[in-house]
Amino acid sequence: MRASLFEPIVEALQGLKSLVVGLRITGREFAKPQRTVHYPRQVVGDAALQGYRGHIELVPLEDDAQTPRCIACMQCERICPSNCIRLKVEKPAKPAKAAQPAEDTVDTDTVTPKTKRTADMPKDGGRKKVTAFHLDYTLCSLCGLCVQVCPVVSLRHSANLYLAGPTREAFHLDLLARLHRQPEAPAPGEGPRGGGKPEKLAPRKPFVKKDAEGGEGV
Repeated sequence: MRASLFEPIVEALQGLKSLVVGLRITGREFAKPQRTVHYPRQVVGDAALQGYRGHIELVPLEDDAQTPRCIACMQCERICPSNCIRLKVEKPAKPAKAAQPAEDTVDTDTVTPKTKRTADMPKDGGRKKVTAFHLDYTLCSLCGLCVQVCPVVSLRHSANLYLAGPTREAFHLDLLARLHRQPEAPAPGEGPRGGGKPEKLAPRKPFVKKDAEGGEGV
């Protein structure tokens, strides 16, 4: 009889304790600074985008903001597991060879000795030029392998947080054309986006498949 009399009181006290704990957590979170913004009246600043990895973009030269660092090595296109990068490269025209005089008219006293090729002389007569750099963002998995493999740090993850479009074609990006109109931004690891050395991705661990008996096998 006495136990049944106190049971409602105990349940009420337990419920009151749970309510106080919940209100304490709510009050603590309510006092913290607001992390969300009222878009589109407000946007997230660069300081809050540290570590954010948007679609890739080209990095310009230090002395020319309209020219990418890209050397057209094609490593980013080859390593992409999603097959979403396409480059168009224009090779420099080879210089025309000067006509050699006939052997019977050669004056050995006036012939200029052949110049040996030095290390700073280009092999193809000039530098290969990227004429188009297409990214199909509908296929991109943001793995970062293209950024990691680039030997001249010509690719980085953008801070394009508000990318949206009505069709799939809106996500077929021409990064070279975007470079010509994108604002100047710090290189990887510099400024508000990085704050240190360029990001290096950890190597992938090999996949290990377990057999039916619980053992491991490749």
